[in-house]
Amino acid sequence: MTSELPDGYEISSDPARLDRALVHRWLSEDAYWALGRPRETQDRAIAHSLNFGVYDTATTTQVGYARVVTDRTTFAWLCDVYIAPAARGRGLGKALAGAVRDHLAPFGLRRIMLATHDAHGVYAKVGFEPLATPEKWMVLGAQ
Repeated sequence: MTSELPDGYEISSDPARLDRALVHRWLSEDAYWALGRPRETQDRAIAHSLNFGVYDTATTTQVGYARVVTDRTTFAWLCDVYIAPAARGRGLGKALAGAVRDHLAPFGLRRIMLATHDAHGVYAKVGFEPLATPEKWMVLGAQ
């Protein structure tokens, strides 16, 4: 299963390419799960995660972001997936989620998880499913 990236865009896992100020603005001002997140917190999250940027190849402008928290052996958590409003509706979210899945595939992870309030359909297109036994899962901290 592969996700096609629309023409004119590329995805990179090179953290040096990230526009960290832009990512922080997107997440802290527009993403319901990260509203008000301090810049220092975002920078630490980037530093300790596997990061993906989506870029417009004509302008090299960053138009999307995702990060993964993983041990690269058994588990990964896909989070902070964001596509800039002006770039939405082009399949970039699906392509980004698929690129992350494909990047992680060689690690042979047992599980890749994520949480979403409103994008279940996007993630389902690249193979994510609801938890079969949610009653087994627990959380410590804010929900």
